[in-house]
Amino acid sequence: MAKMLVIGSEERVRSNLPDLSIARQSEIAVVPRGASAEEVLAAGSDADFVLADAISPVTAELMARMPRLKMVQSEGVAYNAVDTKYAAEQGIYVCNNKGVNAPGVAEQTLLLILGLLKRVIPADRAVREGEQIAYKEHAMGKVAELRGRTVGLVGFGDIAQETAKRLRAFDAQVLCTKRTPLAPEEERAYGVRCVGLDELLAGSDIVSLHVPVTPATEGMANDAFFAKMRDGSYLVNTARGQLVDNDACVRALSSGKLAGAAFDTLAPEPVRPDNPLVCLPEDLRDKVLFSPHIAGVTESVFPSVHRHVWENAARVLAGEEPTCVVNGVTPATCRPVR
Repeated sequence: MAKMLVIGSEERVRSNLPDLSIARQSEIAVVPRGASAEEVLAAGSDADFVLADAISPVTAELMARMPRLKMVQSEGVAYNAVDTKYAAEQGIYVCNNKGVNAPGVAEQTLLLILGLLKRVIPADRAVREGEQIAYKEHAMGKVAELRGRTVGLVGFGDIAQETAKRLRAFDAQVLCTKRTPLAPEEERAYGVRCVGLDELLAGSDIVSLHVPVTPATEGMANDAFFAKMRDGSYLVNTARGQLVDNDACVRALSSGKLAGAAFDTLAPEPVRPDNPLVCLPEDLRDKVLFSPHIAGVTESVFPSVHRHVWENAARVLAGEEPTCVVNGVTPATCRPVR
């Protein structure tokens, strides 16, 4: 019998258990997110598979004490909390759920962009406080439209592609960056123009981040990054909080370089009330809009996610390569099935 160790929500795992023989026949052990290494190992040192909440660390020290471990599967798209290098050295697959949440995150990206342009935070407060007419007079001619604006998508993977599709309906111009430039026919299909990062920053009214966290991208939105952006532009981050230098972003808001910023994710997570982007001075608070890292957790996502997890486990047990491998392990280099 195979064993799946879950680091995360037992309710989510049980309620989304697919009707697959491997899911019915495997032992499932669950520890909550934030459990200590000893608690994790007490529950699952003999596990064949780990299903980890996307922000739960799976360290080399942990994997070294799990001799049967064959695959670590992120419950989400992110996998930067897993020591992928050690896993590859040990022949342990690391997989994610690439693309599964792209439509939901794209919608959240549009919500945050529109929330900034329409100034929803002060507008909502004004109505609740009985200041509707006063705010309306104040806002006359200041509420922006997305139509005619240029949106720069930093990265052009699944989520950015879905975002670009939706931006077309708003008559926005869209720039994107991509390590491998798009062919002209692909640019036409998505309604985008692929440019270098510096050109994108200089030419965009709204810059939206859509890249994974790597040594090259961590903290990329720093002072130099903001200096290259248009005065009075906006930043949106629905990717990973680690992409943004929080203090640099506060400086850009304070100077007016940024007219506003919106975040579905901040670093570190869980977000603390003393995060510099949360505890802003009063004159900056209305420039920032948050959502609580919920863009990719829509009602349709988890059934697909958990089916993919168990299908991958079945593939590994059958000696086949699972899908969405992120650390380069192959059937030729994987840890043998025992």
